[in-house]
Order: sequence, then C-alpha cells, then structure tokens
Amino acid sequence: MAEEQGKTGKGINTGKLATNMQKRLSRAQEKVLQKLGKADETRDTAFEEGVANFNKQMAEGTKLQKDLRAYLAAVKTMHDASKRLQDCLADMYEPEWFGKEEVDTIAEETDILWSDYHDKLVDNSMIAMDTYLAQFPDVKARIAKRDRKMTDYDSARHHFGSLQKGKKQDQAKIAKAEEELGRAQKVFEEINVDLQDELPQLWNSRVGFYVNTFQSMAGYQQRFHKDMGKLNQDLNDVMTKLDEQRLAKKAGKDWKPGPKKSEAVAANHSITPDAAPKTDTAVAAAAGTATTAVTNGSSEVLPAGVIYKVKAMHDYAATDGDELEMKAGDVVLVLAWENPDEQDDGWLMGVKESHWLENKDLLAKGVFPENFTQKL
Repeated sequence: MAEEQGKTGKGINTGKLATNMQKRLSRAQEKVLQKLGKADETRDTAFEEGVANFNKQMAEGTKLQKDLRAYLAAVKTMHDASKRLQDCLADMYEPEWFGKEEVDTIAEETDILWSDYHDKLVDNSMIAMDTYLAQFPDVKARIAKRDRKMTDYDSARHHFGSLQKGKKQDQAKIAKAEEELGRAQKVFEEINVDLQDELPQLWNSRVGFYVNTFQSMAGYQQRFHKDMGKLNQDLNDVMTKLDEQRLAKKAGKDWKPGPKKSEAVAANHSITPDAAPKTDTAVAAAAGTATTAVTNGSSEVLPAGVIYKVKAMHDYAATDGDELEMKAGDVVLVLAWENPDEQDDGWLMGVKESHWLENKDLLAKGVFPENFTQKL
C-alpha cells in the first residue's frame, strides 16, 4: 500500500514539475516573440505607472528605515556617552562641595530622559516604520505573478488565434485552446484588478505615514530638549554656586549659598501685606503707576509693572510660542509672573524695550533664559 502511495505521489510530483517546465518554456517563447515584434503584448500604461510609483515608494521607505535605524543608533551612542560623562562628574564630586545631591539627581534624571527618548522613538517610530515596509514584499510578489499570468494570457491568446487562422482547422484543438484562453484570462484579470485598486491606495498612504512619523519624532525631540535644557540650567546653577564657594574659600571668607535666581524672583512677587511691607516697586506696580529704578547709579522711570531691565548678551531663537526672540544687545523689560508657581528655574518674563517705546504696551511678552542676559 505504501509502495502504491509512493508511486502515486511520485507521479503527481513528476506531472506538476512537467507542467511547470512547460509553462516556463511557453512564457520564454512568448517573450522572445514579443521582443522580435512577432507577437503583440498586453500593455497597461496606468498600471505600469503604478508599478513605477510602487518601486519608488519601496526604495524611499527602505532608505528611510535605514536612516532611522542609524539615527536611533546615534541616540543610543549619545545616551551612553552622556551617562558616562554624568557618572564621571558625580563620582568625582566631593561631598563637601556645594550641590552634591543636586549633581547626583541631575545625573539620574539625565539618564532617565535619554532612555525615555530612545524608547519612544523605537516604540512609536521604528515599529511603525517596520510595519509600513512589511507590506511591500507581498505586493512585489503579486506584481511579479501578474506579469507571469499576463504572459500566459498573451500566449494562450496567440495560440488560439493561430489555430483559428490555420488552413486545416481542428475544432477539438480550437475548443481546447479557447478554454485555456478563458482560464488564463480569468486568472490574469483577477490579480490585475486587485493590484489596480491596491497600488494607488498604497502610493497615497505614504503622505500620511510620513506626516505621522516626522510629526511624532518632532514632538519627542521638542519635549526631550526642553526637559534636558532645564537640567542643563540646573547644572549650570550648581556650577556657579560651586565657583562662588571656591572663590570665597580662596579669599578666606565664610560662604553660604543664597537662594536660586528663580526662587529669589518668586519671593519678590509672593510678599503679602501680612508677611512684610511692599516695596516701592511693588506698591507702584499695584497702583498702576510708573516705577523708579536705579541703573548704573542713575534713576530711571520704568513702565508700570516692570521690575528691572536686562540686556541680551547672546542671540536667543525662540523654540516655543510663549518664548521671546532676542538678539544680542536687545534691552528687555522684566515683568512679574502672574502666577509665580508657573515660573521655571532660570527663566524670566519680559517684553522688548523697543516694543514698549513704539507701542506703549506690554502685550508682546514672552519668557527667555536669564543666563542669556545681564541685569542693567
């Protein structure tokens, strides 16, 4: 019984192999005749354009995937380098130096920021990229299959036509050829119709995919750099205090760290009548009148609500809608925060003096980094 099944299976495999060989031979002959101009070829200009777009889309997607992977590798490298650098600082930072705990905390939070940034890029961008490209191999295989079925259809069509034109017509052969032509046409048209619908949809999907990919990446980058900027400002403040400690020790003076700049500014705007009397500036601001400030040994009348003036020492390009664009040399009128709890360390609220002089209002205000300016 097993022997008979083996013979049967061998016969089926041999028959299938022979059929496939015959198909390949028939397709090869058809292609030769078409190239020699002895047989016409079924052409579809719109479909050929769709295939060209598909190949272009697949090449662009493959390149984007490669570059995205390279970017992720660079982020991982920067994370590793940043961690080593922060750990080095934390390890060599002596306990008696100012801000030892702050330095350790900054190192930990910096590591967390990098890890979170990398993980979000992988989870939301790289995985989406891989999913997007995963659909191309199947479509590519079906395009190749359509080409083969189109050749089979052309071959069957030409064979049926040659039998009809023959001097000695064999009706049995003609009927069989017509039946084979019908089958070949049906198989070709089924796959052809599916691809004609699918290729334009796939081509149009690239826009939405690119938008989602780069929009999400831009959002992650914006939040990462904003949070990292705050940590860098904190580290800069600690280094400033450490240098003050060093200079005081060198001069043989007692030194105690003062409040952070942001804490001092917040304290100036959180005084209540029960806690302490208002300063002349606060009283004048509350009354809506101009204030008088001492600048370089001379008095100057400032607009109501202005605490003091600063001068931009460096250009600052605003990265958010609530930030103030500054050029080196710009004079900025510093304003009180309506809600001190909203103020971030190292950031001030203000309006350019040039705007005040031209418009006599303080509406075009924005936040800016304090360390980019010098108090006047």
